[in-house]
Amino acid sequence: MSKEASPQNQYDLAIVGGGLAGGLITLTLNKLRPELNIALIEAEDHFGGNHIWSFFESDIEPEDLWLLKPLISRQWAQYDVHFPQYSRSINNGYCSIESENLHRELYSNLPPTALKTGLKAKSVTNGLVLLENGEEIAAKAILDVRGDGDFSALEFGWQKFCGQMLKLRKPHGLKRPVIMDATVEQIDGYRFVYCLPFSETEIFIEDTYYSDTKDLPIDDLHRRIARYAAEQGWIVDEILREERGKLPVLYGGNFQKFWQENEGPDARAGARAALIQPITSYSLPMAVRTAMLIAGTPEIDQKSLNKLLKDFATKHWKGGKFYRMLCAFMFKGADPEERYRTLQHTYTKDEKLLARFYAGKTTMRDQLNLLTGKPPIPICRAIPLLLKYR
Repeated sequence: MSKEASPQNQYDLAIVGGGLAGGLITLTLNKLRPELNIALIEAEDHFGGNHIWSFFESDIEPEDLWLLKPLISRQWAQYDVHFPQYSRSINNGYCSIESENLHRELYSNLPPTALKTGLKAKSVTNGLVLLENGEEIAAKAILDVRGDGDFSALEFGWQKFCGQMLKLRKPHGLKRPVIMDATVEQIDGYRFVYCLPFSETEIFIEDTYYSDTKDLPIDDLHRRIARYAAEQGWIVDEILREERGKLPVLYGGNFQKFWQENEGPDARAGARAALIQPITSYSLPMAVRTAMLIAGTPEIDQKSLNKLLKDFATKHWKGGKFYRMLCAFMFKGADPEERYRTLQHTYTKDEKLLARFYAGKTTMRDQLNLLTGKPPIPICRAIPLLLKYR
């Protein structure tokens, strides 16, 4: 423990970063390891940011769903996809969580002394967090879940988006989410529109791009969302909320260099540990698995947590090689306006295979199946990429 840290700032575990991963880990440990004295430290004045997170039910182990159930805003039994060549409904449950629910559950379940907002970390090291206001927080173990990692050692494109929750004058008529509508004009890479029907007259519309750049021309995206709504015959009375983001879509690079170039303890989670789904960049399923892994650790100290999470992140990186290769096909092998063909090809496959695909649990047979059929990119481009990224 640091001599500078006051007694009230000494904990068994301090989690730096109160976003999705940090919040879920905190809630899990509060339930399963109530003996631990935990601090959750967040730079903003509330936890979770401004987000709507979604997941397929098949992404989460049934015995772990208890963690997410209090957070779910809306769930559906099926979802739709639309591509230029065909449309399809998929029988897999889909759920969405609003970030306000994470903030609420944290304050409902943990003591106020555990929840520290408006405190930005200046440095994070083994056993100690130095805040920008000069205050120190010491703990037997520090977990770094800040999302601002250095990805320069990795190869990646960008998934960037702007989404708006719209209040409509009349019911929209959608019965289930549209996860991908790629029938829209292909601009700036693979573009699709994502729709979540939260109520009969409330719908979340997100304009998403798999692009080579992280430029996000917000005014253009606003116009495209408005145009998409108008094309569906929807009259917008009010914009209830908006979120925007830029996520790296990883397809290669040096993982060990990435790890070394991000300072701090090896006990990391979320995007800072590249614990994300390689295709979608979603972090929720891996955040749940990380939380359960930590909760099952007999002794939570810095040495054991460092080894546990570095090993976990390394295994996840190695296990994601096939998915990163598919991302390389999309970003390196396809012309930007043709990138949609990679996902269109994937969605021709069996529903159970698709569920395993998004959960990161494809079998060798699944992978061979995904590579069969008419290739989504020219063979002359596919073979070099296959040799480099396999």
